[in-house]
Amino acid sequence: MKSKHLRLISQIAFFAFIAIIAVNHSLTEIGRGLGFVPELSLHAICPFGGVATLASLIMGQGLIRQLHASVMVIGSAVLLLTLIFGPVFCSHICPLGSIQEWIGKLGKKIFKNRYNKLIPQKLHNILKYLRYVVLVLVLVQTYRTATLMFANVDPYYALFNFWTGEATIAAISILVVTLIMSLFVERPWCKYACPYGGLLGLVSKISLFKIRRNEATCVSCGLCDRKCPMLIDVSKKKKVTDTLCNRCMQCTYEEGGCPVDRACYNGILNAKQQEEAK
Repeated sequence: MKSKHLRLISQIAFFAFIAIIAVNHSLTEIGRGLGFVPELSLHAICPFGGVATLASLIMGQGLIRQLHASVMVIGSAVLLLTLIFGPVFCSHICPLGSIQEWIGKLGKKIFKNRYNKLIPQKLHNILKYLRYVVLVLVLVQTYRTATLMFANVDPYYALFNFWTGEATIAAISILVVTLIMSLFVERPWCKYACPYGGLLGLVSKISLFKIRRNEATCVSCGLCDRKCPMLIDVSKKKKVTDTLCNRCMQCTYEEGGCPVDRACYNGILNAKQQEEAK
C-alpha cells in the first residue's frame, strides 16, 4: 500500500476518533453517552494543552484550569514523535489540518494551477511568521490568566464543538474563515496561524528524519516545488529544514511528486552516506 493511502487512512481514523469523542462528550452531559466510548473532553486529549501546561508549570503557575494531566503525556508523545520523524502530527493526525486539505481538493478542481498561488510570494514569506506571534501571545496570556485562553479563538475546538454552545463566536468565525480560505490556499491555518504547528516546526529543525534531495540523480524539474503544499522550494535544497515542512511526503517519489526514484526521500542519511553504508 502506498504511503499516501496510509496517510489518508490515518487522517480519516483520527478525524473519526476525535469526532466520536466530541459527540459522546455532548451525549454524556445529557445522560445519553455511548458506553463503549471513553468519556473524555477535547481538553483531555489536546496536545497543545500539554505545551501550555508545561509553560505554566515552568513559570510557577501550576496546572491550567480546564486541562487534564493527560495532556502532558499526549503532548510529550507528539514532541518525541516530532524529534524522530518531524511534524508528522500535522500531516497525518491533526483533524483540522486534514479537513483543510480535503476542502483544498475542491479548490484545486476550481482553480487548477492557480490554486495555492493566489497569495503573492513576498506576502507569503511575511505571513508564515505570524504563527510564532500567535504562539507567543498564547503563552503570555496563559501565564497571565492560568487558563487556556486560546480555546476562545481555537478553530480546532470549534470544529468539534460548534453545535454544543461551548465554542465562542470568535472561534467559530475563525473556523469558517479557515475553511473558506482552504478553497484558495492549501492549509491556510497551518501555514499562517497555528501556534502548535509553529512549535513543532521549530522542533523539527533537529529531527532525525528529514526530506532530503539526492543531487546526483535529481533532474531539477521543479515538480517537487509545485507539489509542496507549504510552498517550499525543495529542488533548491540538499535537505528540507524549513519549519513549514509537515512531512506530507508529496514531494517524494512514492507520492508521485518526483519522476526519479528516490531523488527526494524522507530519511536520516544523505545519498552519499547511504551509498557508503551499503
